[in-house]
Amino acid sequence: MARVKTGKVRVQRHRKILKAARGYQQGRRRLFRRAKEAVTKAREHAYRHRRTRKRDFRRLWIQRINAASRLNGLSYSRLIHGLGLAGITLDRRMLADIAVRDPKAFTAIMDVVKDAIEANKSNDGGSGGDGGAEAEAA
Repeated sequence: MARVKTGKVRVQRHRKILKAARGYQQGRRRLFRRAKEAVTKAREHAYRHRRTRKRDFRRLWIQRINAASRLNGLSYSRLIHGLGLAGITLDRRMLADIAVRDPKAFTAIMDVVKDAIEANKSNDGGSGGDGGAEAEAA
């Protein structure tokens, strides 16, 4: 059986990896084996961080919303609950952007949310959602 040489295929494979390793320094750019390790590791990090980036941004939005809502007299959890009661369907990304760029609009949203919470309290008999501690004390 004839010997199979991988000349063309190997060159193409190496070229593809070395092209992906552009911008790396020293042997990680020039040497195939080092470049392959670097590119593989970079792709692993990129895959993992595409997912963690989503978590990180959500955490940032929640912090911004919480800070802005506390300036307006509500905690984050009460704000989110009130948004549901008021029927406002803004997501956290939009709320955080409004809180940072347009504080007056955010204050207007907060007023609507506070009104919705008050209306809900009066409909529930004013229990306040504390598990009926006032009813037990009376």
